[in-house]
Amino acid sequence: MPIDPRLLTLTQWLSPAYPVGAFAWSHGLESAVGQGWVTDAKSLQAWLTDVLRDGSGKADALWIRLAWQGDRSAAELDALARAWQPSRERLREAERQGTAFAQVTAEVWDLDLPPMLLPVALGDAARQMDMMIEPVIALYLQSFAGNLVSAAQRLMPLGQTAAQAVLARLAPLCAEVAAGTEGLTLDDMASCAFLSDIASMKHETLEPRLFQS
Repeated sequence: MPIDPRLLTLTQWLSPAYPVGAFAWSHGLESAVGQGWVTDAKSLQAWLTDVLRDGSGKADALWIRLAWQGDRSAAELDALARAWQPSRERLREAERQGTAFAQVTAEVWDLDLPPMLLPVALGDAARQMDMMIEPVIALYLQSFAGNLVSAAQRLMPLGQTAAQAVLARLAPLCAEVAAGTEGLTLDDMASCAFLSDIASMKHETLEPRLFQS
């Protein structure tokens, strides 16, 4: 069976090599490690599970789907997504990565993609490229988790094998969260990983620090 070129495009978009600067952001994980909330592979997996299932991962998944559906304008969704961000650093993280994603993707694939928060920009780009949405969301969540696992390796003792084991165990959850967005609307937007949000707020005044969030 021939490979759909759009799948290769999607993996390119969500590759660590795609120039969105994801490596510079820890999504509050740096504060969580500093507070002793995340200390090893087991606690890292638990932290990321909560973020993906109940926090910003789940919210991002729904923003992606809503942008892909196109029932509301991307500009309106972007404004709502900005208002939804729980901290200044979370907003900067999504804004700067989204702006970089939009600029590169629009130029390379000739898309109409103004600067937007990353999940909205990704969903809109996927709509314009006529991609299936569940793989887009699932791979986004895996990429998101992979970036945080990589950040954890720079913040605490965590070897390559243990790090990859954490990411592998999160893969079914990424697929589950992606599938769970089917049929949801803006009224279903929710997030309750409060300690993760608090960690992002604490990071605003953290000194010294390695990451921008």
